[in-house]
Amino acid sequence: MKLIVGLGNPGKKYEKTRHNAGFITLDAVAKDLGIEVKTKKFNALIGEGFVNGEKVLLAKPQTFMNLSGESVIKIVDYYDLDLEDILVIADDLDLALSQIRLRDKGSSGGQKGIQSIINLLDSKEFLRLKIGIGKSDHIPVVDYVLGKMDDETAISRAKDCVLDFAKGKSVMDLMNQYNVKTP
Repeated sequence: MKLIVGLGNPGKKYEKTRHNAGFITLDAVAKDLGIEVKTKKFNALIGEGFVNGEKVLLAKPQTFMNLSGESVIKIVDYYDLDLEDILVIADDLDLALSQIRLRDKGSSGGQKGIQSIINLLDSKEFLRLKIGIGKSDHIPVVDYVLGKMDDETAISRAKDCVLDFAKGKSVMDLMNQYNVKTP
């Protein structure tokens, strides 16, 4: 079984913001897979389906971003998941706009949702897909991340990467394919 988690903040106020790039990507993946992400369980909205005969669980934690680990640990414990079967999707201020980067381990890079997951799993050894939202020299960080997400290129590429993960493509192949700069 694979667990794919999109990070964001719940509520209409945050729906299409840069900080919700994980939710936006997960919604695009769910649409392509024909999975409805609407069951309330584990402090998340959950959807289940099958890809190439393997169960795939899509999750959108309904805690706020900084507490995402609370939902993820409940899902991991309930299903007794191996960390190698988890992919977390989140925004990244330090990654250029339109870029995505898949990592198989490492620090949170300052992303508080990822840090919450690291803390509660007590491990940095899980896949994370970072979606570059860039930065602004003129807009305060809080206002910028809560501004409208208007980069369809990164979301489309992230969705394709997640779908390839769900289909069983190797992490190394995924990194080689998607960790490239786009023009």
